[in-house]
Amino acid sequence: MGRRMGIAALIVSGGVLVSRLLGQAREVIFAALLGADATTDQYVAAFALPDFLNYLLAGGFLAITFIPIFSPYLARGDEEGGWIALSAILRPIALGIVGLVAVGWLAAPTVIERLFPNFTAAETAATVRYTRIVLPAQVFFVLGGLFTAVQYAKGVFTIPTLAPVIYNLGIILGGVGYAVATGDPDPEGFVWGALVGAFAGNFALQWWGAHRVGMRLVTGAGWRHPALREYLVIAVPLMIGQSIVVLDETFMRVFGNLVGDGVQTQLQYARRTMLVPVGVIAQAAGVAAYPFLANLFAEGRREAMAAAVDRALKYVLVISLGAGALVAATTVPAIRLLFQRAAFDASDTMASAEALFFYAFAIPVWGALQVLTRAFYARRDMWTPVVVGSIASVAAVPLYLLLQRGFGLRGVALASTLALAGYTAALAVRWYATDEARRRARRMLEPTLRAVPLAVAGGVIAALVATGVELAWGTGFLATTVAVVTAVGAFGAAALLAGGALGSIWRAARTPNQAPPSVEGDQAGG
Repeated sequence: MGRRMGIAALIVSGGVLVSRLLGQAREVIFAALLGADATTDQYVAAFALPDFLNYLLAGGFLAITFIPIFSPYLARGDEEGGWIALSAILRPIALGIVGLVAVGWLAAPTVIERLFPNFTAAETAATVRYTRIVLPAQVFFVLGGLFTAVQYAKGVFTIPTLAPVIYNLGIILGGVGYAVATGDPDPEGFVWGALVGAFAGNFALQWWGAHRVGMRLVTGAGWRHPALREYLVIAVPLMIGQSIVVLDETFMRVFGNLVGDGVQTQLQYARRTMLVPVGVIAQAAGVAAYPFLANLFAEGRREAMAAAVDRALKYVLVISLGAGALVAATTVPAIRLLFQRAAFDASDTMASAEALFFYAFAIPVWGALQVLTRAFYARRDMWTPVVVGSIASVAAVPLYLLLQRGFGLRGVALASTLALAGYTAALAVRWYATDEARRRARRMLEPTLRAVPLAVAGGVIAALVATGVELAWGTGFLATTVAVVTAVGAFGAAALLAGGALGSIWRAARTPNQAPPSVEGDQAGG
């Protein structure tokens, strides 16, 4: 089981790395063609309503909701029953998302006006047009999410990892193709590219991939099939509750718009840069681990499931601490290297770098969330993350308002990090709720705490090296490249010089907790 999970994690990690790099390339091209101003803010804002409609049908959680329903059919050898269950669930979801898209199309002008009151009439009209173009992509995301879940449940990860790769390629080709064809770069090209990429990568390819593993849709699946009721039991909490994770990007858009023109875009560049290491380190681990955790829970192997969660958390936290320290140390040269060219100027670089510094501290937080939320979902406890996340969302609003008014762009990024940290801490307290679970938590956190001073020291050294290189050689493209490369090298050298300490931390992160869990701790803590 562990070897299979490791192989799956490597596959997903490779796919996530490629998709994140392409996503970063997409942002680089977008920044070069359009910069960061009121026009680019309209593009960022155009995704607020489509994303929310996706969340209303738990579109982002389809793998999480469907795998626990489908896996028992496979476990007892009733694959035909699994396809009937899929068909019973697919039909109402398809009708639901098509209906929501139609409502969103009609409601777009009112919603955009309410969410972004600082937009002028012309800016609102452009945002509505972009929103209506991209809205149908949600149909492809939601239905493709079910096809992806089928492949995950069957232990196939390669084709699903291609979905974001093709989606990002579609956006890049749409934006560049529009600029070449018209001679005038415009966000509309990127929006059309998003729609085409969603159809090709998230829907058509995943439909083919699901058929490769045997998927068969059954027309006679009844509306009262027990799988549909089971899906609603699992999914309804995710539909009615909006956690801080779900709303984080929306908060970025809404409160960024209150700061001024271009701020939404600058925040997005910083946030997407931060999410690259999160995706490669933590998202891959969480996606790959989830089907195995769900299977362990279905088989009644609670102790093995708890141990798997502990191992995943140790790995993610230790690696994410280093990634966060390195990103915080290289914010200015990294943003300059990635984005500062053509329409994206030095002032945009400094603004995005300031936001990235605060976002960097959220990298370990995002990492822990990827594991903890899936641990709850794997044991079919949907309500705990949703209730805690909804409370965190309500509490985040005054926090965002206070920090946005006091610190502008930096305040929005800091509010995001603090709100997510509070949500993560609350989930961790709930997961490790019993005495035995708390003992496991202390053993799990030991390598993480030992890694903190090493990460800080490495980050300081990397920052000094990057600053020294830029002071000596200037801030041109070549000098900035050298600054980033040498900073990464300095960070790695500092880690190697840690020698035995680093080795012991890594061994501790890979070693299962040795104390035998009690039945009480196993049930309450994973």
